[in-house]
Amino acid sequence: MDIAIIPARGGSKRIPRKNIKLFKGKPMIYWSINAAYKTKCFEKIIVSTDDNEIADIAKEYGAEVPFKRPSHLADDYSNTIDVIKHSLSWMQKSDLKVKRVCCIYATAPLLNFKDILKARTILDLSEEDFVVFTATSYPFPIQRAISIDSDGYSKMFYPNNYKTRSQDLIQSFHDAGQFYWASKSIWENTNNLFENSKPFIIPRWRVQDIDNHEDWERAEIIHDLINK
Repeated sequence: MDIAIIPARGGSKRIPRKNIKLFKGKPMIYWSINAAYKTKCFEKIIVSTDDNEIADIAKEYGAEVPFKRPSHLADDYSNTIDVIKHSLSWMQKSDLKVKRVCCIYATAPLLNFKDILKARTILDLSEEDFVVFTATSYPFPIQRAISIDSDGYSKMFYPNNYKTRSQDLIQSFHDAGQFYWASKSIWENTNNLFENSKPFIIPRWRVQDIDNHEDWERAEIIHDLINK
C-alpha cells in the first residue's frame, strides 16, 4: 500500500503552535491533510505527533493518529528520516504491508495535490529505486553568495567567481519542503534524502519556507493569488 505520513511535532519555537495555527481560516496542518486526501492514492493518511491537540485536530480533518511519537523524536534536533522510520516500525508491528511512503510536511499550504500524483508517476515508470522530492531553483547564483562578518564587512564564499557572468554558472536548486516520495526500503536504509534522488521542480512562486511571521504573511499572499 501507499501511505502518507505527516510529521507534526508540538514544540515549534519561532512560530508557537505553527502546525495548528490558523492559516486562511484553517489549522495549518489541514492543508497538508487535504492535499493528501484529494490525491485519492493513499490507503492511509497518518499524522506522527507527540501533541494531543495536534492529534485531535488531525483526526477531525480525516487523518489517522494511531500512535504517539516519542519525545526523543520530537525535539529541535529530530530529523525527518528518523520520524518516518519510527512510523514504519509501528506499521510493521501492526502487520501493515507498506510499499511506498510519501512524507508530506505539515507546513506546506501551497502544496498542489496534482504534484503529489505526478511525482508518484515518476516512481511508477522507473525500474530504479530513488527518492522523488520537491525542489525549486535559487533566484540568484549561489556561487556568488556573500557572508557578512561580525564587523559588518562582506566576504564572498567563492571569490574566484567574482568576474564570472551569472549565465555561465551552473543553476542551483534547493529543497522546497513540501513532500518526499520513496519506497519503504529507501526510507529504512537512507541517511540522505537528496543524494542521487530525483527533484520534482516547483516554480519559485509556489514555494515558501515558513520560519517566521514575515514568511507566514508572504505565504498567505501567495495562497490568495494561487486560489484567486
